[in-house]
Parts: sequence; structure tokens; C-alpha cells
Amino acid sequence: MTGPADRAGFIVAIDGPAASGKGSIATFLARRLGLPVLDTGLLYRAVGVAVEQAGGDLDDDSTAGAAARGLDLDDLGSDALRTRAAGEAASRVAVHTAVRNALLEAQRAFARRPGGAILDGRDIGTVVAPEAPCKLYVTATPETRARRRHAQLRAQGESASLEDVLDDIRRRDARDGDRAAAPMVRAPDAALLDTTDLDIDAAFDAALRIVEASRGRWEKS
Repeated sequence: MTGPADRAGFIVAIDGPAASGKGSIATFLARRLGLPVLDTGLLYRAVGVAVEQAGGDLDDDSTAGAAARGLDLDDLGSDALRTRAAGEAASRVAVHTAVRNALLEAQRAFARRPGGAILDGRDIGTVVAPEAPCKLYVTATPETRARRRHAQLRAQGESASLEDVLDDIRRRDARDGDRAAAPMVRAPDAALLDTTDLDIDAAFDAALRIVEASRGRWEKS
């Protein structure tokens, strides 16, 4: 029997739709566990923003793929990546196989960091790190997620009606779930965490219990 020292580190794969709370949960877990964290959605947002800034077509596979291959993974701190428009652009470029292939190895390399890592996105538990010993699928109703995203956008100074944000959420859900390349689905072995009726502290506590139970099983295996 092998122990933790003989294998890859403890990987936490967190998937789920937009505004479900997975990013906040990933950041919280990273601080509690002392692990590096990667918001993979920022990669796709950066690709979408790069295509738009270059005057390219978000729906063109080769254009978006070229932007993904030229992406600087150290340049993900721009506020431009946090906007509603960047989220829409990310959802559009994420359907392209060329984009997903270009970003896949970078994500896998992050997951293989010594000691482990936490990644959140749409296909972490199914494609990026299917071997992860801990997988969560974080979700909430579209209406709840729209209210959260609407509040976030207002705090950032963006004006958008709640109805428009809800339409964005539903459109992104359909696009992410229906794409041919790595569609957003719950991994069969992922724990489901529905945050619809949970405040942020309750969501954090629930996620931590899931992760600690998974880590205990992993350490004993």
C-alpha cells in the first residue's frame, strides 16, 4: 500500500456553474489547507478578452486557439477579467476545442504541484484532474446565482438589470452544458453542494467537512 508521500499531492477539484460560490469556496479552502489555488475561469476570461482586444472573432476556433496558446498565465490579475463582458466572452471561447486543448496542460501542471492544489472551473473533476481524491460540484438555482452576480456587478460599478443577468446565467449554463468539448457535468464521484439556501459561512463549513472527509480517506488509502 502506498502512502501520501509516494504519490501526487492532495488535489481538490471544484466544478459548477457561474455564481454558484465555487470560487469563494476554493479561495477559503486554499487558505485553510495551505494549498495553491487556480481559478481556471480566469484563463478563459483572459483568452476572451485577448481576442476582443485584438479585434478578433470570439466564435472562430483558430483565432481563439491562437490567443489561448499565447496566454501569459502570470497575467490574470487584471480587473478587466472580472467584468460581465469578460464572463460572456469566456463562455463563448470555452466551446472551442483548440482553446481547451491549449489550456489543458497548464491546468494539469498546476494540479500536479508538490503537496497538492485546488482548482475550480467547469471540467476539473471530469477532464483536468479526474484522478483528484476530492471532488465537489457546487451549484445553486439560476435565480439565486443571478442575484449574487447582480450584487457583485453593482459593487464593481457595472449597471445591469437583474433580468439581464439572469438571462446571461441561463445562456451560459446552456452553452457550458451543451458544448462538445468537455461539457460542464457533475463527475460521478463528486460530492454535490447546493448553496441555494446557504450563506457564505455555512457554504464554507459544508465544503470543509467534505474536503476533510475526503482527505482522511486519501491519507489512509
